[in-house]
Amino acid sequence: MLGSHRRLLALIAATLLATTTATSPARAADPASPKASGQTVYVPAYSHVHHGNLDAQGKPSRLLLSSMLSVRNTDLKAELTLVSVDYHDTNGKLLRRYVTEPRRLGPLASADYFVEHRDVAGGQGASFIVAWRAERPINPPLAESVNTYAFGTQYMVFTTRGRALESDPAQ
Repeated sequence: MLGSHRRLLALIAATLLATTTATSPARAADPASPKASGQTVYVPAYSHVHHGNLDAQGKPSRLLLSSMLSVRNTDLKAELTLVSVDYHDTNGKLLRRYVTEPRRLGPLASADYFVEHRDVAGGQGASFIVAWRAERPINPPLAESVNTYAFGTQYMVFTTRGRALESDPAQ
């Protein structure tokens, strides 16, 4: 089983290196998103990924991952308020509410929320739903999930970026 993890990690590392090399150096910065006074954002997360061959029961191997949601206020002058940060499983079921009271983030501040490696409840289709608001239109925050596997000298890290589902959630 350790050998299959090594092969998977080597394949993923090669893919990430090829993707990074192909897109990073010549790629310009992402264009600025239109200003908004609030949004609901979907951020993919992964408590595990499937890999390898199917076993006798027809199931693939699982590689367990931890996920860290990072929400970063990208506005230079204005604060925003995190209204809610919820973690959902593959079927959309709410598993955990990370923000139960509004949380303010000053200009360029960030907040992180963590799902540990041994928490497999989310499944490969887990997600965070982030709702935020501001007093006036500002640069939307950056919401990303950093998904990590680390064991000894072997590791895998990849990020997923959030996508706005709707603007200006209910105040």
